[in-house]
Amino acid sequence: MESERQVEQEFVDLAYARLEAMRADANAMVDDVMDLGRGGTFQSRTERDVVVRTGLARLEQLDIGDQTLTFGRIDRQLDEGGEPEVFHIGRLAIHGDDLEPLVVDWRAPVAEPFYRATGRDPLGLVLRRHLALKGRTVVGIEDEWFSGDSTQVAGTPETSGDSGGELIVSDLPIGGPGALLAALDRARSGRMTDIVSTIQREQDEIIRAPLNGVLVVQGGPGTGKTAVALHRAAYLLYTHRFPLERQGVLVVGPNPLFLRYIEQVLPSLGETGVTLSTVTGLVPEIRVRAKERAEVARLKGDPRMAKVLARAVRTRERPLKNDVAVPFGALVLRLTTEDSQKIVEGARRRPGTHNARRKLVERSVAQRLADRARASQQRLDVVAASDVTAFPGYEDPADQSDDEFDFEDFFRKIRRVPALAEALDRMWPRLLPHELLHDLYGAPALIAAAANGILSEEEQMLLRRPRSTSFDEVPWTTADAALVDEARHLLGLRNGSNDDAQTRYGHIVVDEVQDLSPMQLRMLERRSLAGSMTVVGDIAQATAPWAPPSWDAITTHLPHHKPARTVELTVSYRTPAEVLAVASRVLAEAAPELTPPRPVRRTGEEPVMVQVASIDDDPGALGREVARRAAEEVQRAAQGRVAVLAPEELLDEIRNGCAASGVTIVDAQNMGKGGLSEPLVLLAADATNGLEFDSVVVVEPAMIVAGTNRGLRTLYVTLTRPTQRLTIVHRAPLPACLEV
Repeated sequence: MESERQVEQEFVDLAYARLEAMRADANAMVDDVMDLGRGGTFQSRTERDVVVRTGLARLEQLDIGDQTLTFGRIDRQLDEGGEPEVFHIGRLAIHGDDLEPLVVDWRAPVAEPFYRATGRDPLGLVLRRHLALKGRTVVGIEDEWFSGDSTQVAGTPETSGDSGGELIVSDLPIGGPGALLAALDRARSGRMTDIVSTIQREQDEIIRAPLNGVLVVQGGPGTGKTAVALHRAAYLLYTHRFPLERQGVLVVGPNPLFLRYIEQVLPSLGETGVTLSTVTGLVPEIRVRAKERAEVARLKGDPRMAKVLARAVRTRERPLKNDVAVPFGALVLRLTTEDSQKIVEGARRRPGTHNARRKLVERSVAQRLADRARASQQRLDVVAASDVTAFPGYEDPADQSDDEFDFEDFFRKIRRVPALAEALDRMWPRLLPHELLHDLYGAPALIAAAANGILSEEEQMLLRRPRSTSFDEVPWTTADAALVDEARHLLGLRNGSNDDAQTRYGHIVVDEVQDLSPMQLRMLERRSLAGSMTVVGDIAQATAPWAPPSWDAITTHLPHHKPARTVELTVSYRTPAEVLAVASRVLAEAAPELTPPRPVRRTGEEPVMVQVASIDDDPGALGREVARRAAEEVQRAAQGRVAVLAPEELLDEIRNGCAASGVTIVDAQNMGKGGLSEPLVLLAADATNGLEFDSVVVVEPAMIVAGTNRGLRTLYVTLTRPTQRLTIVHRAPLPACLEV
């Protein structure tokens, strides 16, 4: 095996040398055109700009930082008795001096057997090799030899975990078991890393699924659904580069903390042009400043609110109550209530957004007034013919024959008349989406006009909110953002242009989709160009007020260009068997119809449950015990990460307990980009979806269960965050499902 390691080391050295040469070539290309200066023809300047952009993009692609360049090899037998064909698999494609491939991009079709080959279906492989590297040095090799319908494993990559875990699933086709275990036991860094070297067969089938349509990925805790979704985005950009680079790819996460956690995954795979956002981040008109009661948030997320908003817009499209006199030169033109009724009804029947149809209303009003102006002028002409002294010296703008009448000139002048401008704003005002929603919440009469027959009186009361004196002071909530976006869809741009008010994307990836309301799902559906989406989540981890009962309740609000495809990840790689056994008892009570994933490994560390004195006996006991247990876990985790997860009401008590004990704990949600990179962090229990830590201390499960709308599911989420150890500290009695 040592001789094989030396062979691989020589190959790795060659691959890195070629990478540096390719970077030098790209740098030289940029330098050559930059030396030409700023002069030249328009065509030469354009060509120079194209070369510079191409060269810089190539340099960015070739910059892999401290990531491993190559991590595996496959030997494929094409002809019986012949020499096997050898391919090294890596993060990006590297070619030799003769342009022959040295390293194959992991997304290329030829690399597929590296992830999918099994003993029963070797896909032509005789050998699959996983390489373990530290920097540019090969430190371990793991070989899988394919023979008949079985595999033989030899060698073990060097591990760096803080506990010696072991794989426990023998009937699953695990590729590179040693490499997988080493990756799972490795200490967390506070940022998600790619899994490009250890992707398993069921994950690869999802990553390489066709582009078109909606792909739904159900995956329990630790199944790698987030990593799979991100790798799928990278794969699709590689396979469908031409349309997706132009159309764009959007990745939507549950909160800013989660986005900071995953932000390095796609760049590590060579893809930097992907947009990352939360749902509220897609709504620039407002800034979320407040939280609201669960029943209010549930109502605002209800799909019936789309009808309420459509009617709210319609109620602002109304005929005049009284005739309006419009002075124009020596004439007084009259816009009647009957005129306004017909114009509004006609505009309502026309397609387009509300603001875009304002131009139609303006022109319709101007046309009626122009007709009256011509009729009045004709009468004046008759009078003038009988008495030329009737209006001595008068020259009217409308004093033109029918053949000479310039409607466009008349339209420009009449729309500037204050009385008419005021009438148009009453009939068909130009509206901004957040203005519409602010007006709606602050006026019970507007709520009633928009919601009668759609919402009950009790539900209408839930929507009421006092008006703020400034838009900067409005207590916007997360649920409001989706309604503002719906209003923007109905209203369009305020200037009435035909430009799309929303950016659309060629593919959209949505994580933790089970916590999005129907109104938020409608937001994402509108941003899809052709209905291509990957949505991942776990119904069992649905903790929002509108938690769906099934995937059908989600897909009904997503694009229907093609029937949605649903796939499931069934193996939990991250969560140890000991932790999953405890969490599964919670799931059995929270959602007995759901099945937890199968754990792939055990660590030998049983969860620890610690009860402290009641608050009457010692008010500070809980905080001090949490601090003590957390400090112990930080020591055990070495270079890893530890999190304390607690109900929001207890966060101050835990901070005080840690401070009194001299334990440094960081509030991860308020620490910006570096929050999760700290050795010990504090998080509210309901803000942990999608995150993982080496060790987790869960505080007061009974309060977590009682404190949220779907408390048992929130507890299930918090219990499944550790990759190594779980500690539960409580003062109140444990929920029945956790009692030993």
